[in-house]
Amino acid sequence: MLCKLYFMSFILCSVKCFFFSLLLFSFDKSFFTEFNVVSLNSVSFTMTILIDWMSMLFLSFVFFISAVVINYSDEYMSSDKSKNRFVLLVVLFVLSMVLLIISPNLVSILLGWDGLGLVSYVLVIYYQNVKSFNAGMLTVLTNRIGDVALLMSIAWMMNYGSWSYIFYLDFMKNDNFMNFIGCFIIIASMTKSAQIPFSSWLPAAMAAPTPVSSLVHSSTLVTAGVYLLIRFYEVFSLSMLNILLYFSLLTMFMSGLGANFEFDLKKIIALSTLSQLGLMISILCLGSLNLAFFHLLTHALFKALLFMCAGVIIHNLSNCQDIRYMGSLIFFMPLTCSFMNICNFSLCGLPFLSGFYSKDLIVEVMSMGYLNFFVYIIFYLSIGLTVCYSFRLIYYSMVGNFCFLSFNCLEEKYDIMLKSMTGLLIFVIFSGSMLMWMMFPSPYFICLPFYMKVLTLILVFLGILIGMEMNSFNMNCYLMNLKFLKLFSFSMWNLVYLSTLGVSFYPLILGNIFYKKFDQGWFEYYGSQNLFESLKYISQLFQFLSKNHLKIYFSLILFWLVFLFLFIN
Repeated sequence: MLCKLYFMSFILCSVKCFFFSLLLFSFDKSFFTEFNVVSLNSVSFTMTILIDWMSMLFLSFVFFISAVVINYSDEYMSSDKSKNRFVLLVVLFVLSMVLLIISPNLVSILLGWDGLGLVSYVLVIYYQNVKSFNAGMLTVLTNRIGDVALLMSIAWMMNYGSWSYIFYLDFMKNDNFMNFIGCFIIIASMTKSAQIPFSSWLPAAMAAPTPVSSLVHSSTLVTAGVYLLIRFYEVFSLSMLNILLYFSLLTMFMSGLGANFEFDLKKIIALSTLSQLGLMISILCLGSLNLAFFHLLTHALFKALLFMCAGVIIHNLSNCQDIRYMGSLIFFMPLTCSFMNICNFSLCGLPFLSGFYSKDLIVEVMSMGYLNFFVYIIFYLSIGLTVCYSFRLIYYSMVGNFCFLSFNCLEEKYDIMLKSMTGLLIFVIFSGSMLMWMMFPSPYFICLPFYMKVLTLILVFLGILIGMEMNSFNMNCYLMNLKFLKLFSFSMWNLVYLSTLGVSFYPLILGNIFYKKFDQGWFEYYGSQNLFESLKYISQLFQFLSKNHLKIYFSLILFWLVFLFLFIN
């Protein structure tokens, strides 16, 4: 009942926000609403709400995907005793994102930002086991770095007398002293969007239930960093954007490479999210804000559906997520596999699906820029790797031999889940074209030589070839010899170890030394224990002397006489 209520409410909100966004875009209007909360000396804190076409359009997508995910959760979490609590947590998550989207004020952004971090921690540890607890701790501690950066930018903005950054963007750009705010915002966005070196929490967060993964990786948590970068774009200097460009390119390449060696179904999709986030931030750094936002919206739809398909497969395979146990699922779950294929093709940029309109345009705009050879190589290789791991996933799950239990009951019996996925599929196919007509009234003029136009297509086909070849028996035998390379790529260039063991290993060693030297060593013997024994002995002595025995009384008189005799002499 609760799921239906929130489903209908969010759908209604989504439709309203979408048409309001169209209206604002047509008339080129923005609305600000300010509530003065408190004024102290020259600093005033106002609660500000920004309503423009971008915030409304993003809200529309967030509400729509959340509605579909909540409806999907009604059946996915049906066996959970506390399903209502789960739904309320998801709603709280969405409301935190709404607060972040409509706030042009750093303090209220921090409230939404921390709300996302807190609720994501609670949802990651939802299945209460050791793996979930570790993943949740890694997620929340990594995101705390970004929270600290936001807090520091709030403290720094007290120089202006207000935290409504939207009014100071031009002034900040010209004020070199205020470049610190741009640096802090970039650090905060890198942690939330899991760019290198903060990437390891994103695959770890897959310990959460699949509907949460679908919401987190499509339109809420990880996209919050990209959205903040879009809003603060005016603040960033050219050198900041160049540095961020290299980080985002490395993230794209690293995640694409890691996904080709991963066997966990949800982690492969998580790494593809990481790759697409790198793509969004890289085109943002090259100056195309609207393109980054366009890809953010199209990616949200097909990534949400991709996770939903993964959820149905995991449910059918008795909670098994290893793709090596799958195979030939196209015969058992044709509808789910069809949905998954469409999402994968959209991710690869197959012509006329939603992902093609944004991804192909991004690549062509990037190709028209004056960039160095390194950027081109990494960019195009990352595109090839995306196709490579997508077709590897298709091979393992749908085409290859069936490797699950002999006695099984695989069937598409989840009505509500399939209906939710079908509703989302329509937008996965048509949203790219629709959004392009809406967001770009005058089309981009692309002027490239023929070989540059077909380079993307060549790399797509090359990615398909390598992806299918990597799964052949001979290639796997060959790769066994490159064990170090596989381990290095699988562990996201050792980021997993650096962000866990690298942070905790040496403090634990130091703690062990302190424990041995202080708590169990000579310090303990001569320090607290020795002091305790001495005080105990003295107190026992005084207690004995206080018992008023006659012999004690005479002994003290004798002691006193001897003392007087010695003193007088």
